[in-house]
Amino acid sequence: MIRLSKLNKYYRNGESELHVLRDVELEIRSGELVSIMGSSGSGKSTLLNIIGILDRYDSGEYRLDGTLVKGLSEREAARYRNRFIGFVFQAFNLLSFKTAAENVALPLYYQGIGRRARMKLALEYLERVGLAERAEHLPNMLSGGERQRVAVARALITKPKLLLADEPTGALDTETSYRLMDLFQALNDEGLTIVVVTHEHDIAARTQRTIRLRDGRIETTGATEPS
Repeated sequence: MIRLSKLNKYYRNGESELHVLRDVELEIRSGELVSIMGSSGSGKSTLLNIIGILDRYDSGEYRLDGTLVKGLSEREAARYRNRFIGFVFQAFNLLSFKTAAENVALPLYYQGIGRRARMKLALEYLERVGLAERAEHLPNMLSGGERQRVAVARALITKPKLLLADEPTGALDTETSYRLMDLFQALNDEGLTIVVVTHEHDIAARTQRTIRLRDGRIETTGATEPS
């Protein structure tokens, strides 16, 4: 599903240049649950953003489900991203003035789906993550774990083939983090491909394979060792 070949990314500031990703070679197969680890500044979030077509790369090749990403126009990239990829972030990124159901339904608004239909689907996805009874609650009325599950339901409502999660447990306690990983594993069992960026070894241990980055290069990629 994901294939990167000799991929490089630079950040430029005036005359200075930072080589963030260096000749990255990576393949993630459909149906995998993998983690990306590395110290701060290793390039793991940049790599996830490139996989999610949120950031551009400078050289090399990236194919997503067989499509060369660099050849996509801005409009094509947005359409591909919105229909193919779901995103979950550490900060949840929920709209504070909208209910849980309205937050979950939001991606369907941008697809032109009518309010009644999108709210019906939002309730179905909230039920799927165990939060049907919280549908009318605003984010500030929910716990951190509940807000993250709302964010997962929002990511799933467009039926993506790929779920990208950037430090999804970073703001959660250990028990809530493990419950979130239980949910990810259940979704993966249904065939969803999931990539999780994390700095927590116990979270990475819940995935099938760990990709380790150091100074923009892939150091190791292999089966995750039990914690």
